[in-house]
Amino acid sequence: MEPDAVEIRVVGCLIEKQRTTPDAYPLSLNSLRLACNQSTNRDPVVEYDEATVSDGLRRLALRGWTRLTSGAGSRARKYRQLLPEALDLDPEEVALLAVLMLRGPQTPGELKQRSERLQGFADLAAVQQALERLVGRDLVELQQRRPGQKEARYSQLLGGEEESPPAAADVATAGSMVPDDSELPEDDERLARLERELLTLRGELVSLREALGDSPADA
Repeated sequence: MEPDAVEIRVVGCLIEKQRTTPDAYPLSLNSLRLACNQSTNRDPVVEYDEATVSDGLRRLALRGWTRLTSGAGSRARKYRQLLPEALDLDPEEVALLAVLMLRGPQTPGELKQRSERLQGFADLAAVQQALERLVGRDLVELQQRRPGQKEARYSQLLGGEEESPPAAADVATAGSMVPDDSELPEDDERLARLERELLTLRGELVSLREALGDSPADA
């Protein structure tokens, strides 16, 4: 069975805090719960209780992705992640997976920007190279670009990934024979405008012929 959403959020948070706040790492159960539930850099935002996080940690430990430990000079029960060792990942790959686990599907540009605190990438090409390595190992996939999206997005395949909601352009197109201009790519926008103009001209032609006494069927 693949990891569920709780497990993915928990291990993603452990990676993030290890990189961004190393002095506070490993994390106590309460600190990890707060990290899972924070409203920034999270999509979706969740409200896990300690029992939920603890159960997730237990399942992750069975996978070999986390383990119980303790901080220096502390008797408190604390937890650390073992994903790089378990999956043989380099620092760049770990950073990208963590951001994907915490924020869902993203473009290479978004990943470069959002992973800066975890791992610096020299340029966008370096991000792309790391993504291609992950794709080659079936840990990440390139999603099909949806109508209205300028760039393709990558998503992680470790688990816990829910199906993305339909893009706004998909909903608009399904709900109307002539979609709204603001929700369409440039080519579709031009086509929709021409369709409206044609319908207007046809209506004017029918009205003109009726005024002249001609039947619309004679057109």
